[in-house]
Amino acid sequence: MPGPLEGFKIVDLTAMVSGPLATMILADQGADVIKIENPNGGDHTRQVSNRRNDLTASFLNNNRNKQSIALNLKEERGREVLKKLVEGADVFIQNFRPGVIERMGLGEDVIREITPDIIYVSISGFGDKGPYAQKPVYDPLVQALSGLTTIQAGSDDLRPKLVRTILPDKLTGFTAAQAITAALLSRAKTGKGQHIRLSMLDTIVSFLWSSDMEHQTFVEDEIPTQKAQSFIDLIYETSDGYISVAVQSDKQWAGLVSALDKPEWLGDERFKTVALRQLNIDERLTLTQEALLGQSSAHWLKLLEAADVPCAPVLQRRDVIAHPQIIANETLMENVHPHAGALRQARPAAQFSQTPATFRHGAPLLGEHTQDVLAGLGYDEAEIEALVDAGVVGQIAEGLRND
Repeated sequence: MPGPLEGFKIVDLTAMVSGPLATMILADQGADVIKIENPNGGDHTRQVSNRRNDLTASFLNNNRNKQSIALNLKEERGREVLKKLVEGADVFIQNFRPGVIERMGLGEDVIREITPDIIYVSISGFGDKGPYAQKPVYDPLVQALSGLTTIQAGSDDLRPKLVRTILPDKLTGFTAAQAITAALLSRAKTGKGQHIRLSMLDTIVSFLWSSDMEHQTFVEDEIPTQKAQSFIDLIYETSDGYISVAVQSDKQWAGLVSALDKPEWLGDERFKTVALRQLNIDERLTLTQEALLGQSSAHWLKLLEAADVPCAPVLQRRDVIAHPQIIANETLMENVHPHAGALRQARPAAQFSQTPATFRHGAPLLGEHTQDVLAGLGYDEAEIEALVDAGVVGQIAEGLRND
């Protein structure tokens, strides 16, 4: 059964992670995504480390279910090919620095003249106007400017810390995919396309506001220097490893006290209510840590689970793939890529009961579908060969050939 977005055509000029992740989500859900790449190396993530047979894990994990066409957009004939691809397309998406796509002659007005109801998507780092609009940007810079690094540090008085995953890039990808789907739904009702503008900075600020910007919420109130509620996190050391335990309600607190065999804590005035337990968080967490050091992770998890206390083991990445819950959820899938070999990847997170997302094929080689796509646009073999000879379209790099 086809995915929910079967029949939608997306012309994808994005590179790195934010844009490619967004379009892979849509491709997993059935959309026909044609990835446009520079013949001279393609998407930058093709060049990074951790590779097999010259295909990187980063590229493979952000570009499955897509077709790749190697197209030189600096050439007028290359742009003409792209304009043919736009005919009948539903979405055009790019993540060049603001102003670049217009200088290329592929701005919204040009694309919309070809397909008036198209969804035109522009992803930027800092936004398309303002003092930072033209600055080069990578994930750590957005973490810094958004306040995320000081939140991660725990206090404004401490050295800021990066979140050790590219959260702005990836969250922007998910946000873009949702926005594109919403715009397609709106078009189905109104018949009108629109321009979606999305920045990594706006995405992260919006993400943080729901839980981390309480003092910034009330206008005209004084904004204090942010102090940490506690410098003790909810990762606890046991005699043989680490677990996480988190309690909120009175019932959960009583369960923790029972599991740890510390009945005197129930009578402790510092911990009588939720508010008092939060006020005295350092003392509470310190006592919890001291108690958990005495036995193994398995020992405590068994007792805590029996008392219905929220808890989980702390896993290393290599252990995640074999955890019973991951296996029960069928979170991971395995398939064989014709060039990279056997792969293990996360399946699409959202599961549809009637139109399931599917794995159709792995991430493409650079320009793998160039000839097929051009033939579908009406170019004959002689015309395609002439475009190749002129450097307008690229051929599959020799090192990636399977023959």
